Amino acid sequence: MIERTKLELLDDGIALITMDDGKVNAMSTEMLTEIGSQLDAAAQSSDITVLSGRDGIFSAGFDLAMLAGDLDERKKMVAAGVHLIEKMLTHPQPIVVACTGHAYPMGAFLMLSADFRIGAEGNWRMGLNEVAISLTVPHFAIELARHRLSPPAFAQITTASMFGPVAACAAGYLDRVVASDELHQYVIEKARELVKSLDKQSYIGTKGRLNAQVLSAVREGARKDGLIA
Repeated sequence: MIERTKLELLDDGIALITMDDGKVNAMSTEMLTEIGSQLDAAAQSSDITVLSGRDGIFSAGFDLAMLAGDLDERKKMVAAGVHLIEKMLTHPQPIVVACTGHAYPMGAFLMLSADFRIGAEGNWRMGLNEVAISLTVPHFAIELARHRLSPPAFAQITTASMFGPVAACAAGYLDRVVASDELHQYVIEKARELVKSLDKQSYIGTKGRLNAQVLSAVREGARKDGLIA
């Protein structure tokens, strides 16, 4: 069995999930399902989860070969993406993303579903570029973007705008940008800070209220997209 992700249990109650398929972290059905399983395991064994990519790439988005292939397999993959978004929006502990490089859909969707997003400086691009590759942005993705992006960045979805790290921070894809060689240490320190500063039950209750509207909108969008009943 090919392992596309790795779960490490660090000190101070931190679970580190690293996505690394040896290539560009394409979000196939198998990759998406594996990330979801790692999140479930992290919820049982830690207080906070860090989701990271490999050096130079967070994710190139949905597997393009599957997008161009069999309709049923394509729908299965995108539905798995929606399920993972739902899982992240309802995860019972904070999720901190370490964006290690480029982030295209579905990678950008994972960032938008997390609680806190930290990106590495560099010549990276991130955003929703479906219109540039002959795809119509799904309803569920529009609702997720509406929840997290600034109004100007949201409006630029129609022109497939991609952002460098600093601009992505202003747009709402990221919350912080740090030097590439400082990313891992900064992310772990941020995770430790959150473990110490947040009351777990208050966090769960507040996250539920904060994400209730976007969760409902994502599910309704997925129904419009024909992905769920």
